[in-house]
Amino acid sequence: CGGCLEVLPVGETVTGPRIPTPTLVRNAVAIQRGSERPNEVVIVQGHIDSRVTDVMDATSDAPGANDDGSGTALVIEAARVLSGTKYPTTIIYALLSGEEQGLHGGQILANWAEAQGFTVKAVLNNDIVGNSCGSDGYCEPKVVRVFSEGPRADLTDRLRAAQTRFGGENDTPSRNLSRWVAGLAEKHPDGLQVRQIWRTDRMGRGGDQVPFLQKGYPAIRFSVGVEDYDHQHQDLRTENGVFYGDTIDEMDFAYLAGVTKLNVRALDALARAPMPPKVTVDAAVRVDTEITVRPSPGSEAIDIVRRPTDEPRWPVRGPESFAALIPLVSDQEAVKLVMPERGDDWLFGAAACAIRDSDFYCSPVSSAVPGGAFEPVAKE
Repeated sequence: CGGCLEVLPVGETVTGPRIPTPTLVRNAVAIQRGSERPNEVVIVQGHIDSRVTDVMDATSDAPGANDDGSGTALVIEAARVLSGTKYPTTIIYALLSGEEQGLHGGQILANWAEAQGFTVKAVLNNDIVGNSCGSDGYCEPKVVRVFSEGPRADLTDRLRAAQTRFGGENDTPSRNLSRWVAGLAEKHPDGLQVRQIWRTDRMGRGGDQVPFLQKGYPAIRFSVGVEDYDHQHQDLRTENGVFYGDTIDEMDFAYLAGVTKLNVRALDALARAPMPPKVTVDAAVRVDTEITVRPSPGSEAIDIVRRPTDEPRWPVRGPESFAALIPLVSDQEAVKLVMPERGDDWLFGAAACAIRDSDFYCSPVSSAVPGGAFEPVAKE
């Protein structure tokens, strides 16, 4: 792509329970700089290390085709497809090391992103995205799971108390990013659809999205609709006629292509859209609700949405709804709007939109709740 990617190693020397000897843990990172807001970044990542049954076994053959060669291949393919296009926002493609030894590569990259002063719009972590059937024979060839945290990992005591009183535990930035990806998938019914899993990760498991969440960055995990435990974290062997091991012949490449398409569509749209705005409401002791939206750089219009407090989804927006967007002027600091609904009974939010290639690209919704802004709570 004519030198459009800046490739660099990002690493640290690490020790820990699973790395007893000081070891350089190094990620491979490629940066596609944005043309308008280069400090605003979207990250897509997978991890390049693997393991067998004993996590301390560093010598046995551990092919790691699905966990996580699948995510690694997805990241490289996303870079191939997207690198020829200019975007206002920076895209970072990252292959992480040391995930199996304690999420070290994710921690290193999150530390690095913070040190660079990046504004992290979204992190798409892809870990085990290449099979469609489980070891029990159950198959999910048309569904990918997207995991998102509930209460924010970086909550302060003050914000935790505010959420307990006023809500927001189901409206974190990562949860709204998950909703946005699910909505994007629905626009392409021939492709993989999203089953949202409203927890940070699988039961008893973890992934490289976690270090980003701990810093307050919106992050989600893509993973297969159903896992095959016989073909991950296993010594290569055959027992009772059953083969164990994470080898390439257990992959479903059509399924992996579907997850890759969804990631590419999400990266393309996120890199064109502005950052989600900051939204607050005033609804105390009144029969209506005043909404204040502070647009982010690059915003040309605002889409204000609402839903009942017990409704899990924001309303589905079609192209015909773009006429209802609130246009902005370039120097506009805030949009104020009074809605007739009583605030006690509703949740409100807003997305920031921009026109690119004669189409509207809108950000994920930012909810008007304590801790709802797409930024670390330390900045609030």
